[in-house]
Order: sequence, then C-alpha cells, then structure tokens
Amino acid sequence: MTLIYKICPAPAWREAERQGCYQGSADDRRDGFIHFSTAAQVPGTLQKHFAGQADLFLIAIEADALGDALRWERSRGGEPFPHLYAELDPAAADNVTALTLRADGSHIVPELKS
Repeated sequence: MTLIYKICPAPAWREAERQGCYQGSADDRRDGFIHFSTAAQVPGTLQKHFAGQADLFLIAIEADALGDALRWERSRGGEPFPHLYAELDPAAADNVTALTLRADGSHIVPELKS
C-alpha cells in the first residue's frame, strides 16, 4: 500500500466532495493531470507552491486505488512524481488533514505514511 498526497485549498476540496468529483486546480487542468506528491515530496511541494497559503487540506490517497490513470513521471529534480490523468473521486481519500500555517508562512507537516 502506497499513499500519495494532494495539497488542495479547503474550499475547493469541500466543493469537490459536494459534487462528487475533483477535477484539479487551475495548474492541474493546465498541465492535463492532477499533481500528487509522495510523503517525502510533500514538504518541498508545500514550500515551492503553497508557501504562505492558509486553509489547505492534505489529502491522502491509496495509489493503487487510482489504477492505470496514475502515472509516475519525472519532475522536480528528476524525481518521479505521481500524476493522475483522470478526475478524482473524493470518496477515494483515505484521510483529509487540515494544514497549519506558521507565522513565517511555512506549514506544519504531520507525520506521513509512505
């Protein structure tokens, strides 16, 4: 079992839960896939793309549950990142955690399972 993580503004995730479908952020839609991170990649993704942003959720998803639509592709620093080439059913979330923002704009990252 491999968990992967999506960082998402809380209002967008709540809307996805209401609609039963998450189509991704504007960046996801532009790139043609939903960006995910491994547990080890989450801190870097937060720092690079979400510094200073409050009201974020960290959503854990079982990678195998996403089937063939999930691809591991090289990205930042040549590392393989999980990319979902499909919409995401919010019911697939194993866990949704609210992230806490520090005064310096960084986030407190909870202990994550890989």
